[in-house]
Amino acid sequence: MKVFDEIESEVQSYARAFPRIFNRAQGEYLYDEEGNQYLDFLAGAGTLNYGHNNPVFKKALLEYIERDGITHGLDLHTAAKRDFLETFYEKILQPRGLSYVMQFTGPTGTNAVEAAMKIARKYKGRENIISFTNGFHGVTAGSLAATGNSHHRGAAGVSMAGVTRMPYDGYLGEDIDTTAYLDKVLSDSSSGVDHPAAVIVETVQGEGGINAATTTWLRNLSEVCKKHDVLLIIDDIQAGCGRTGSYFSFEESGVVPDIVTLSKSLSGYGLPFAVVLMRPELDQWKPGEHNGTFRGNNLAFVTATAAIDHYWSDDKFAAEVLRKGDYIEKRLEKIVDNYGDGNLTTRGRGMFRGLNCVNGDLAGQITREAFRHGLVIETSGADDHVVKTLCPLTISDDNLKKALDIVEAAVAKVLKGQDVPEEHDFFAEDGGENSEKKDELAGAA
Repeated sequence: MKVFDEIESEVQSYARAFPRIFNRAQGEYLYDEEGNQYLDFLAGAGTLNYGHNNPVFKKALLEYIERDGITHGLDLHTAAKRDFLETFYEKILQPRGLSYVMQFTGPTGTNAVEAAMKIARKYKGRENIISFTNGFHGVTAGSLAATGNSHHRGAAGVSMAGVTRMPYDGYLGEDIDTTAYLDKVLSDSSSGVDHPAAVIVETVQGEGGINAATTTWLRNLSEVCKKHDVLLIIDDIQAGCGRTGSYFSFEESGVVPDIVTLSKSLSGYGLPFAVVLMRPELDQWKPGEHNGTFRGNNLAFVTATAAIDHYWSDDKFAAEVLRKGDYIEKRLEKIVDNYGDGNLTTRGRGMFRGLNCVNGDLAGQITREAFRHGLVIETSGADDHVVKTLCPLTISDDNLKKALDIVEAAVAKVLKGQDVPEEHDFFAEDGGENSEKKDELAGAA
């Protein structure tokens, strides 16, 4: 670990929670240099919906590289880009009746959010953007203004302007429809809220604590936007690409956004890739007006095309995600019933779920205990108080059960002081090197 301590910046975060040197990964498994095997419920913070080194994508990628396919092409027309655009249109947009043009932005989610906010302001000729409490949209200046977390906002060193924050669904209590409040302030010229160009929202707030908006709230929000001539941007960077059980997280609500941002699992292989989808009439950019050196990641085009072809040519994969999501929900509810005592609740949708703890200290103890027994799992929320299940969607049933057994055992240990049962002990089950490293790993964590 010496080289990381001496040379890498203090800004590192996940490495502090999981202090091992990882050198190999496959499917839902991570391996460290000492041969220990871990189940991965972090999955690149939602970037690896199809698992590590998915063999279908790897084969397509290796074949493309072997024939000297274009790797970097700025925004030049390439065969890989053409294949991706055609596949995305035919298998994602057209079956859903969606008519969008696609803008290739810089390679990360915050690049897509920046572009979405800029085009909304350009099209409407207004500056203000409405975002929501606990929302997370990135940490570059424009998207950070729309992000609620004070930890991230405080690092900017400048004031965050151009955004007005509104209460998300449930923020003021289950019985209060906060879209009615938004409607009220937009209807009142003395509210102090400037007429916005757009509203930006996550249907499930991942980093904000797995807060899932109801379909009713999303539909009401869409109607408020239409009433006040405001564009609706849905940030589907973490919740999209199948995480909630449909390719886009907003499909269940029936809402059709004006603009959608995608990244994370879009490439399917962990390769940087981000896009903005927008209604054709919104595409008012002048050539080169918003650009970036890495807006043409052709390797990501190849794996993204393979992901859509393999998993989204029919409804079978989506049905599997919903089935596994139901299982996760039932297991988490059982954990709450057996060990909660008012300290735990569940939240989320599809395979995007979490255990809401009373505080971050409790959630941190649970995730550390889980890591000692071979499960990489993170927390989220303003106070890191939600234990976040973010495994690959392709995880086997056996490993999904095994991972949730570890979560349950960790909760039992932390809340009840019960020892981890042997049948829940990942290292004991696996045997060999993993068992020998258990004590050392516990000390490191």
